[in-house]
Amino acid sequence: MNINQAFQSAADHKKAKLSLRFFKTGKGEYGEGDVFLGIAVQKIRKIAKEFKNISLGEVQKLLDSEIHEKRLCALVILIKKYKTADEIEKKDIFDFYMKNTRRINNWDLVDLSAPNIMGHYLHDKDKKILHELSVSADLWKKRIAVLATFYFIRKDDFKDAIKIAETLLNDAHDLIHKAVGWMLREIGKRNQEIEEDFLKKHRKSMPRTMLRYAIEKFPEEKRKFYLKN
Repeated sequence: MNINQAFQSAADHKKAKLSLRFFKTGKGEYGEGDVFLGIAVQKIRKIAKEFKNISLGEVQKLLDSEIHEKRLCALVILIKKYKTADEIEKKDIFDFYMKNTRRINNWDLVDLSAPNIMGHYLHDKDKKILHELSVSADLWKKRIAVLATFYFIRKDDFKDAIKIAETLLNDAHDLIHKAVGWMLREIGKRNQEIEEDFLKKHRKSMPRTMLRYAIEKFPEEKRKFYLKN
């Protein structure tokens, strides 16, 4: 069985219809035009494990597909390759990822891959590219910039995350509000003082959704304080 046959074998048309609604594929929505086979993530990971040794050229074919699950599988395979790569190969995978940001075009694709490839690779390097992505007109490039910082946050490195959060304070899209709020919440788990310094400075101007996500784990009394003030 080849990889395309594996996808067809795992397809579930009922689940595919639900995915069309869940991932907002209607006209004018953020996932407009995306196509689904209805394959559960667990099954995609199984396919990725079976075909993890395919070439980057074959990964490219998956990324170029209009089928969402094929792009997701491509990224799972890419992460597997990255984890076992040497430094030269990691650079090649990072460059490959950057070349394909246009195909990493829904929130689950970004959230899976950005910390594990971009974040990991850039942690000890110049992060200028992330700040360039954060001011892009493209929704997904901005979300990639945010999610890449999650790797830094896990290493108690908050500087770039805070700067990107400030850059995106006035962004119009709800998916960015959620991502930045989530990022601030992750900072707060490790250093609540830094998160609260940000909130005290920006709580009156930041989008309500961003604020709610950022304070989600606060004690109720403190949550009420930030929501009222």
